[in-house]
Amino acid sequence: MPKKNKSDEPLRAALAALQRLSDAFARRRGQLARGAGLTETQWRVLEEISAEDFMPSLFARQKEQTPAAVSKVIRQLLDRKLVDVSISPGDARQRRYALTARGRQTMEVVRQDRQRALERIWSGLEPHALEAFSGFASVLAERMETHERAERQRKGEKSSQKKTRRGGLVVKN
Repeated sequence: MPKKNKSDEPLRAALAALQRLSDAFARRRGQLARGAGLTETQWRVLEEISAEDFMPSLFARQKEQTPAAVSKVIRQLLDRKLVDVSISPGDARQRRYALTARGRQTMEVVRQDRQRALERIWSGLEPHALEAFSGFASVLAERMETHERAERQRKGEKSSQKKTRRGGLVVKN
């Protein structure tokens, strides 16, 4: 077993704390959704619809989901009478999605639960600690996103190789 380097300890502790925070947020999102009788995906779609100008294809692309998966969630929401769909008055090829009264009520349950959590969890924290956390989180997110783009580009270059009929690889230039 490799020997742990003492200089790695702060990094390991930071990664463990970040993983714990990420897991806690994921559990909390699930808890908020379930509290309103929704799945997390249904909640995300309802949030988008409530923001107006909802386009299922754009939502699917942004969330890296298939259009069919988003359509399935919309059908579930329609069946539960949480959303309404109509033909767009400006363009008959477009659909207009809106929350029903029941959908607005469901989103209000989520909003109240979220507000209660914000007050319990965040209200006692010092403003300077929140500012420091916000700054650090922004820098870390930017670094992670930069790394993600670099990895995508690196792997994209490798994917420019294509298989030939005989199973060999040809590099496209």
